[in-house]
Amino acid sequence: MLIAMLTGLFYSSVTVPILTILHILAENTVGTGFLADVPGNEQAIIWDIRTPRMLLAFFVGASLALAGAAFQGLLRNPLADPYTIGVSSGSALGAVSVIFLQLSFLGAFTLPIVSIISGFITLFIVFGLVRLSSRQMAVETIILAGIIVSAFIGSILSLIIALGDQDSMTQIIYWLYGSVGMRGWSYVQLLLPFFLVGSIMLLAKYRELNAFALGEEQASYIGVNVQRGKSMILIGASLLTGSAVAVSGTIGFVGLVIPHLVRLLVGPNHKHVLPLSMITGGTFLVIADIIARTVISPRELPIGVITALVGAPIFALLLVRSRLARKEGGA
Repeated sequence: MLIAMLTGLFYSSVTVPILTILHILAENTVGTGFLADVPGNEQAIIWDIRTPRMLLAFFVGASLALAGAAFQGLLRNPLADPYTIGVSSGSALGAVSVIFLQLSFLGAFTLPIVSIISGFITLFIVFGLVRLSSRQMAVETIILAGIIVSAFIGSILSLIIALGDQDSMTQIIYWLYGSVGMRGWSYVQLLLPFFLVGSIMLLAKYRELNAFALGEEQASYIGVNVQRGKSMILIGASLLTGSAVAVSGTIGFVGLVIPHLVRLLVGPNHKHVLPLSMITGGTFLVIADIIARTVISPRELPIGVITALVGAPIFALLLVRSRLARKEGGA
């Protein structure tokens, strides 16, 4: 994680010596008086552009990976993540609506608040469809309902893009691809309170997630308050997803792939899976952002393109590996 962060600060189209970077960080965090000989443009590049970008990438990746691990543990399905359930699509619709209609009734917090609320509404719609279709909350039905709702929301997003003018259409499309570039410290400050609250809510529920692996009925037998535990997990994961989507756009495969990789390393215990998914997801998105802004420098790729190009093959490999392992175990 630390190596990825330092690389994110050091490696770009403009090279700044690593000692200068450390001096700039030390001066702006603890005040050391080292900046007397540092050019102003280098300080602006490191502290005003690269540092908030690197932190934002880490917090977004950590949010999506932690939310994905929580959804997978709650629903007991490896395909569950903020995107397959529909929470990310709902949050994206809320954020795009704010951008398209130029809403600002809550000031700087309009975008994340609307994004989080629309994510919650989408989650309620998904679970409402499942309740209407069957009395049993089957995991497969939840995934299917999430995919259906996501497809419907995708059509609404396409309609909004078609109705907008050229400038708003370009802005919305680029935002939907996902990016953490040119966001600044204001976006980090915007995401941080939601990240802290959502992370604390989920990390505190590792025992409930371990119990849900046995099934909701068995979890209730061992003393877990099933409804309260589910509600807290869903609220925490939706907070993380909605706020991450609000500041970075839609970035896929982080919440789907990272928890799988972590479980391969440390096993299924959520006491370890949740914090390590958070750290690994943040590190992965920092690395993806480095690739996105340097591979065709001076132009940038959307970070969502990088995560999809890397995440899809890895997830396919994990699926094939798990299937082969089950066949060998059955043999």
